[in-house]
Amino acid sequence: MPEPSQTLSIILPAKNEAPALPELLARLRELYPQAELLVVDDGSTDDTAGAAKTHGARVIRHPYSMGNGAAVKSGARAATGQVLVFMDADGQHDANDVPAMLGKLQSGYAMVVGARNSRSQASLGRGLANRMYNWLASLMVGHRIPDLTSGFRAVRAEYFREFLHLLPNGFSYPTTITMAFFRAGYGVAYIPITARNRAGKSHIHPLRDGVRFLLIIFKVGTLYSPLKIFFPISVVFFLLGLARYLYTFIATHQLTVMSALLFITAILVFLIGLISEQITNLLFTTRQQR
Repeated sequence: MPEPSQTLSIILPAKNEAPALPELLARLRELYPQAELLVVDDGSTDDTAGAAKTHGARVIRHPYSMGNGAAVKSGARAATGQVLVFMDADGQHDANDVPAMLGKLQSGYAMVVGARNSRSQASLGRGLANRMYNWLASLMVGHRIPDLTSGFRAVRAEYFREFLHLLPNGFSYPTTITMAFFRAGYGVAYIPITARNRAGKSHIHPLRDGVRFLLIIFKVGTLYSPLKIFFPISVVFFLLGLARYLYTFIATHQLTVMSALLFITAILVFLIGLISEQITNLLFTTRQQR
């Protein structure tokens, strides 16, 4: 539960979710009669907006589909609450999990994320892909991330809005905000949830959005912790150069051009990472001072 002095906004990005909204909104209103229910209609062609208004939600409408991340940003800008809860409007997220998330948030965290178990993954392929994303992102930020792509989260509004300019318009906004919070030193907690089967057809394209998730991980990684990307690449080039040198030294007692090129590449990649790290630290320090 949010503290008495804090207001709560529950934001639901929605695109063609008229069948699932009534039950979800009714349950949320039952749990939190004073909360602001905000449905962001992302260019729906059905009666999503009408269903939301009928059940007492405030509606923001996009003139055309801009993407899940764009809907999240619109909701975050328009919300009046000091605590924001983001949920999918397709019936996958259980409103009964919200109290536990808010309770965890009040123990000192800046963001609490609902982490899905393996049974909640839409398919075996998507589950394996999410495991890879979780492992790679955990490596980048230095913390265990059990569910990088979950869109079910409770967050303090002032912290979330710091990173709005970084969030993409597509489905990869959870990846960006999670890694940004870890890099900024804000406390992030996870609670286990079980996601239900969605009502209707998913808007996620596995191949296209999967590549986007991967690119976002590297983008945010280079933005917030460049050496964690550049240093391993530098080590790989160095080891290749060393292996090449040992082979040619044993065979011909020579240092070949290829070995020298690999060593030089390793040094250059490391120096680029070092400079990027310094620039990142300067930008981060300047922003914190502001």
